[in-house]
Amino acid sequence: MRIRVVSSREEIFTLNPNERIVHLAFRPSNKDIFGLVETCPKIEVIQLPKSYMRTVSKSIEMFLQMQRVQLIEGDVWGHRKDINEYYSIPSSVIEKIKEMKNEGKPTEEIEKKVARESKLNPEMVAYILNKEASA
Repeated sequence: MRIRVVSSREEIFTLNPNERIVHLAFRPSNKDIFGLVETCPKIEVIQLPKSYMRTVSKSIEMFLQMQRVQLIEGDVWGHRKDINEYYSIPSSVIEKIKEMKNEGKPTEEIEKKVARESKLNPEMVAYILNKEASA
């Protein structure tokens, strides 16, 4: 599973229209988020750093809900954009999620444990959990 890291508003319009998970490494305006949803019609998740989450307007939150796009708080730890424009979630993390799910562990426990071990946000772990369940 890969997260497309976008570090500037100019980059939004050069994205592949099939992107599903995007991390915005800049403080987006309403216009930027509308542009992202328009450029990537299949988008499922927009991830923002914690400090930027607080600046997202209620109208954009409602717009994303109507578009069925999840707005998740989180970071891509240790990612270097100059080396790769994607942050890959390690397959070991996805395997750990599947393993715990097969063991019958509660969702909350899986989210907490995997988030703590992998530095992924619990909301992103929940998204992966739901994705794997439907796969």
